[in-house]
Amino acid sequence: MRPTNDTIGFNAHARSVELLNRHLAAAIDLHAQAKQAHWNVRGPNFIAIHQLFDKIAGHVEAYSDTIAERAAALAGTARGTIQAAVESSFLAPYRLGIADEQSHLFALSSAIAAFGASAREAIATAGAIGDPVTADIFTEVTRGLNSDLWHLESHSPPETRDMAPASLAVVRL
Repeated sequence: MRPTNDTIGFNAHARSVELLNRHLAAAIDLHAQAKQAHWNVRGPNFIAIHQLFDKIAGHVEAYSDTIAERAAALAGTARGTIQAAVESSFLAPYRLGIADEQSHLFALSSAIAAFGASAREAIATAGAIGDPVTADIFTEVTRGLNSDLWHLESHSPPETRDMAPASLAVVRL
């Protein structure tokens, strides 16, 4: 950590940077998962879902940027390489070889739900360590993910929405 005049305290800086980097890794992973779905989806609603996946990938890329810049602003180092993401992402690996719309919708919505659940926990953690700005960033990310999840689930039949996707997409360490 570099010296800084920010007043939240060194311990809060270090803990926030760690929290941010954990989510940066998952955001990089989530972006790649959205692009994987975008490139490989097939089905009768192809164009709408293909474009939705690309839009979501763009949102997640923006979240990555915001998260990384906050880590740097706290005098930390944003760990934004692919290698760091592979090492630290808490998301379940995206299943390769799927093509149909419903499989991609389920896989991506599961990953977004898992990321959203962790981001909600991060809001509380950042608040507890005295970093309301980082908590606000995670609130913004969660708000966007909730909207993206709604759009994804709007393309799924009700029987697939009744499942609990968040439990399927998190790798607990």
